[in-house]
Amino acid sequence: MSDDRLILALDLPNAMEGLALADRLGETVSFYKIGLGMLTGGGLALANELKQDRGKRVFLDLKLFDIGATIEAAVRGLAGFDLDFLTVQGDPHVVRAAKEGAAGSGLKILGVTVLTSLDRADLDAAMVVPGEVSDLVVERAARAFEAGADGVICSPNEANDIRALPDAAGRLIVTPGVRPQGAGLDDQKRVATPAGAIRAGADHIVVGRPIWQASDPKAAAEAILGELSGL
Repeated sequence: MSDDRLILALDLPNAMEGLALADRLGETVSFYKIGLGMLTGGGLALANELKQDRGKRVFLDLKLFDIGATIEAAVRGLAGFDLDFLTVQGDPHVVRAAKEGAAGSGLKILGVTVLTSLDRADLDAAMVVPGEVSDLVVERAARAFEAGADGVICSPNEANDIRALPDAAGRLIVTPGVRPQGAGLDDQKRVATPAGAIRAGADHIVVGRPIWQASDPKAAAEAILGELSGL
């Protein structure tokens, strides 16, 4: 049983641990996310192994932010790895540069709206403009779409409103902050269950610790896939 709506976050220390987990999961999981935490532990090598040798889909979650020329050059280099998704900050100048860098490849550029670990108090501390978090997320998504993003990253709480945007047709909504019923929140603040996120309009959900910290990761992944199977 496999369903690429489930993306497993390989938030592990190094590529060897990532490969060991992929071995345990076998055909159960077909889509993996590799983030900054593993980048210095062989993350790009792991991405290549999963994609080229094991036929998996790979989401490189780097949340890039810099001047346009640097973003374009970085994304052009990353596009050579033939991966599926790449995150950049959802600021329009970043999204436009990333799309230039990805031109001619199949790499989808996803704009980050507001991290699912943040609430209004966190945004105040960062001097982000006033307003409801959900409103800011939707506005950032709209601007990312206008700049050409193939999709956005948001919490499940905002997926429905983003899906209703005029420019959302044909765009991807990917939601971290997904926790199975009864699982701990860890450092997440704006969360939903797997089924709740999909019903809200998400195309893909990202789940990490509730799977790889489980005593039986394969059974944990299968339980989530079972929840999604009727949707």
